[in-house]
Parts: sequence; C-alpha cells; structure tokens
Amino acid sequence: MRTGEVTRETKETCIHVRLDADGPGNVDIGTGVPFLDHMLGSMTRHGKIDLCCRAKGDLEVDIHHTVEDVGIVLGEAIREAIGDGRGMKRFSHAIIPMDESLATVALDCGGRGYLVFQGCFSQKLIGGIESDLFEHFFSSLCNRAGLNAHIIFHGKNDHHQCEAVFKAFGIALGDALTITRDPDEIPSTKGVI
Repeated sequence: MRTGEVTRETKETCIHVRLDADGPGNVDIGTGVPFLDHMLGSMTRHGKIDLCCRAKGDLEVDIHHTVEDVGIVLGEAIREAIGDGRGMKRFSHAIIPMDESLATVALDCGGRGYLVFQGCFSQKLIGGIESDLFEHFFSSLCNRAGLNAHIIFHGKNDHHQCEAVFKAFGIALGDALTITRDPDEIPSTKGVI
C-alpha cells in the first residue's frame, strides 16, 4: 500500500495529511479555507488519490500560513507515498479545459523538486485566497514531494483557471503514480528516485 501520513505543527499552523496513492479518490478535507478545500477535493478526486487533510491555522492573521503549510505537508505525504518509486509510471501530463480556461500540467515524480508556473490571474483574490498564493502552494508541494511540474494555463475566469489547474495536476499526479512497470523496477537510469 502506497500511503503517506504527515503531521506538522508550528506556532502558526497544525496540519495533518494522510493520503493513499492507490485509492479511488475519497476525500475528507477541512483546512478552514473553503476554496482551498474545494480545490484539493477536485485535485484528489480526479486523480483517484484518497486524501484526508485537517488544518488549523492562524486565519485571524492571514491565510498565507495555512495555504503554504498545507502545500508543504501534502508534498511530504506524497513523497512518503512514492517511497523508492518501484513500479510507478513516473511521468505524466494532463490537459484539462473548464469552459473558456485551459490548464496543462506535465509532471515528473523523479525526486527533483522544481516548478514552472505560467499563467496570469486577473483578480487579486480567488475564493478569498490571494491569487499569488496558488503558485506558492504548488512550489511548496513540489519541493517537498520531489516533483518537477510545469503548470501552464490561460482563460478569462480566475476560478475556472484555478480549478482547471488543480484538476490537471491531480490527474497527472494520479497517472504518474500508477504502477505500470515491473514492481521491482525503479523508473530511473540512475537506479534511484
């Protein structure tokens, strides 16, 4: 079973994430930030990854700490679920439309965290979250998970763009984590992820 479970407690937040890379997409999410809950639910449902995420943060100060720390802990749980990567597909991509918006995500689960995030939101806030925090969320997640992700999107409606990104990321991640090889084979010419 490829699972990850991580708890992180700081003076600003307490985050607990449990995920199953081989699940059907069951979700139980409560971060205190409803739009983030919606995006995480879309990501993991479409990626067929089970996710339980609980967060308590200093929302009276700002939602920045909660959004960032959820990305950090989710990334660590993904890394734990990947383990040594034996048998996994490793690479994937997804192109997802949502009305006038289109998001493309290409992923490599090869252990090297890096994010390219190309696209522009027109509003300062999306669902109550500062729009620049979405790039920060994915950067935190990718760095901790060891994922190389290229996220490219365009459209007119920021909600649609954001949701298309999360869905595309989830679908690409779920597919990249799929066991498609010999279960003893590590998908790397180096012999290690």
